[in-house]
Amino acid sequence: MRRLAAILAADVVGYSALMAADEAGTLAALRAHRAELLDPETARHGGRIVKLMGDGALVEFPSVVDAVACAIAIQTALAGSGGPLRLRIGINLGDVIVDGEDIYGDGVNVAARLEALAEPGGICISAIVHESLGNRIEAGFADAGAKELKGIARPIRVWRWAPDGSAAAPEPADGDAPDAGPPLALPDKPSIAILPFDNMSADPDQQFFAEGIAEDIITELSKFRSLFVIARNSSFAFRGQALEVKEIGRRLGVRYVVEGSVRRAGNRVRITAQLIDAVEDVHLWADRYDRDLEDIFAVQDEVTRAIVTTIEPHLAETERQRARRKPPDNLDAWESYQRGLWHLYQYTLEDIPLGVRFMERAVERDPEFALAQAGLAFALYYHVLLGASQDRAGDIDRALAAGHRAIMLDPADPFAYVAMARVHTVRADHELAVQHCDRAIGLNPSYSAAHFGRAHSLWMSGHAEEALASHEASMRLSPNDPVTWAYMASYSLALSMLERFDEALDWARRANRQRTMGFYASIAEVVALGHLGRSEEASQALERAWARKPGFTMEFLRSVLPITDTAYRERFERGMREAGLTD
Repeated sequence: MRRLAAILAADVVGYSALMAADEAGTLAALRAHRAELLDPETARHGGRIVKLMGDGALVEFPSVVDAVACAIAIQTALAGSGGPLRLRIGINLGDVIVDGEDIYGDGVNVAARLEALAEPGGICISAIVHESLGNRIEAGFADAGAKELKGIARPIRVWRWAPDGSAAAPEPADGDAPDAGPPLALPDKPSIAILPFDNMSADPDQQFFAEGIAEDIITELSKFRSLFVIARNSSFAFRGQALEVKEIGRRLGVRYVVEGSVRRAGNRVRITAQLIDAVEDVHLWADRYDRDLEDIFAVQDEVTRAIVTTIEPHLAETERQRARRKPPDNLDAWESYQRGLWHLYQYTLEDIPLGVRFMERAVERDPEFALAQAGLAFALYYHVLLGASQDRAGDIDRALAAGHRAIMLDPADPFAYVAMARVHTVRADHELAVQHCDRAIGLNPSYSAAHFGRAHSLWMSGHAEEALASHEASMRLSPNDPVTWAYMASYSLALSMLERFDEALDWARRANRQRTMGFYASIAEVVALGHLGRSEEASQALERAWARKPGFTMEFLRSVLPITDTAYRERFERGMREAGLTD
């Protein structure tokens, strides 16, 4: 038997995460929603609940007006309730096959696909529903265009509604989240991003602890050659942003996203994590771990293993070898390391000394903590690079000692090799720097910082063409990195060494448009403009560089950008002199 019907498909947003965090509370809220809202509103609008599916519902109405009015009433009530539940709703009008109490067919399938397109708290309807409504209901729907829906042979034109009167998700405020841009193509192998875990503790200072858990998972996953893992800085750029996982996956060019939370109380910690297919917007796995703090690193190991075996079920056991780091038992040392990293990522003359100080404290509290030793080496390199060091030679010696200690403590940690590589770069030992970066890449092929460090030394030692490929790998692995400006500026300088000055200028200006950037972005612009004969613009760019780093000279640039290739060094300095820089 067939009949024409308006079909409403509804689904609870983030159901798996809600269940993982509070199973009893979520079930109680769901029962209350059905008893107090779904059932009475459906009956009031003449609908019939066909079936309930855990966190979803399929409802049939004889009229599109009744179906849409019911959906708006439900979503409006939920929006004003302050409760944890939010729904997505899709509505279609179509021919359905009736089988007892159930219904099937293309009309039902389209409604289900429309529901997946809806924003949390929103409604998506098909064009035929919109046309049938006419002006018989006071609600604003916006045209979202024709969409290709999975399993549906033809494009469906979609119209959107939101409870606040907007028709689409709000755009993030300036500086909130990375610009969307065109979607990145998915890599051939499984791709994943680990978002910063939410700090659910009363103490905001525990954010470092929560982020450290996520960063450890990134580190462990990155050691598997079968995975394409987005770098920490790009995934952490979405911290605190109210973006759907599907949109985050699109922006980062990954299929899978992991998100979670950490709640710490006294000597106990609860970690929840969930794995989501961002392309299909489907929850694949969720779990919760309650442990004493003494077991925190065993918990991290459990979470990592569970995620990997979920997204790579066909990996042989030998391919799932995990070089386990031995993190410190002293959580204070670990937190000091996390705080040191935070300051380093700010890349300012005020923050870099604080980064050094926190790394020193981490080493003092646990001298056997390999990551802290590597972090100290890296922080001292930054100290020299930004000209904050009062004892360049002494800080370089300290950095080398810390880097050697890190490698001795954990020879399987790629960060230790990258830290050593960067120190060797400012020592003008580019061959050794590239060797250390290659070692890091061998341990962790997805480590964007290793590809970047390799590129930086390559172009300074006369291998700019090879450097371009390494730069491109670093930017693809971390497309939303807070130090993307540095990747772009170095890429620009490599292009200038190849006398591709127009391209170099384009990349330098991209670097200068980044929300966070250092004065080296202006240096790249000066070099390109100088060679293009645009002396006035070059001088202006030099003034901008001086505003960010007052009083630097050519001698300073030679010390922090030690270009050992004679032709490249002359090319770099000629571009700077065209703008007016002298020794």
